[in-house]
Amino acid sequence: MSTITASLCFLSGNKNPIKTLNLSPSISISNSNSNSVRSWSSHVVKTSSSNSNRLSFNCKSASTIPFVSSKNYEFSDGSSEVELRLQLGAQDIQSYKDISVDANDNSLKIRIQRYGSLITLIETDHLFDKIKPAETIWYIDDDQLVVNLKKQDPDLKWPDIVESWDSLTVGSLQLLQGTAIFIVGDSTEINETVAREIAVGIGYTPLTTKELLETYAKQTIDSWVLSEGSDSVAEAESAILESLSSHVRAVVATLGGQQGAARRADKWQHLYAGFTVWLSQTEATDKDSAKEEARRHIQDARLAYSKADVVVKLQGWDSDQTQSVAQASLRAIKQLVLSDKNLPGKKSLYVRLGCRGDWPNIKPPGWAPSAGDDATLT
Repeated sequence: MSTITASLCFLSGNKNPIKTLNLSPSISISNSNSNSVRSWSSHVVKTSSSNSNRLSFNCKSASTIPFVSSKNYEFSDGSSEVELRLQLGAQDIQSYKDISVDANDNSLKIRIQRYGSLITLIETDHLFDKIKPAETIWYIDDDQLVVNLKKQDPDLKWPDIVESWDSLTVGSLQLLQGTAIFIVGDSTEINETVAREIAVGIGYTPLTTKELLETYAKQTIDSWVLSEGSDSVAEAESAILESLSSHVRAVVATLGGQQGAARRADKWQHLYAGFTVWLSQTEATDKDSAKEEARRHIQDARLAYSKADVVVKLQGWDSDQTQSVAQASLRAIKQLVLSDKNLPGKKSLYVRLGCRGDWPNIKPPGWAPSAGDDATLT
């Protein structure tokens, strides 16, 4: 039985505030500025001790981060805490009562009173990670307002105060630890576009199985399907994925459609070598239908894509929104790894043992799929 926990978020453009409804179970919905595309992101943690999954949804896009700032600040990470220095300049602060610092787990709002009006210096609902708001300290140092925020996770290095595309691309490297990323879904074009965006952003090598297959076969995928059938293409892509499974620091875009290996449950043996992102297109238009669809997908083991670590839901597609989808993917991977920091090492162990298909319950060395779940070879 799957346990689903989430909160519902609507992001509807730069000028509109974010509205959060605490629901359980529910889903996060991110509406981009474009009317033609919406994106949802989630991640699934599959524990080794049981068959239960924890499904967590996150929402945000590069174009809709609610972040208001004077743009005149200094930021530093001091391990257990982060420090923010804001230039007050000629703000004419009369007393400490003129300053308001409102901090919560994932949000920060700093305002000053001037001539009877409140001026917002910084406002964000998406700090790079969670803080301990009760331990927030602030003071004035000459012409700067200094705010110290205690991190909930002292081991996580913050590239910046806010979680954005730039900070995620930098911050993801410490979490991935070189682990590859595989992009799956029914659209080869979308897979390739998003994979390239992620790879360029984090400095990984972009690879596409379509290009590798067409170079090998000296024909297009379409002509290959017509001449030999989709099964032949899927088998060939599976062989390509086997060769790529030992690659590190790569983002691999896989084939979409029936000819894609990721569409087949028996072809995931080597996809488990990296973090898998399912770009799932949906026709859901409201939270209830999106929530129900997500629940069905995760619980329906017959759908091969449900094996993915991360699910990003798309309503429509516009290439202008590529970075938004890439950011949703990285954010979900980030939350996934933070929920279990051993995952990159576990992926590495899985590869070193030969990608035997025993993910996530890795068996001892010497185990073989033909020997059964509890058997080991001597």
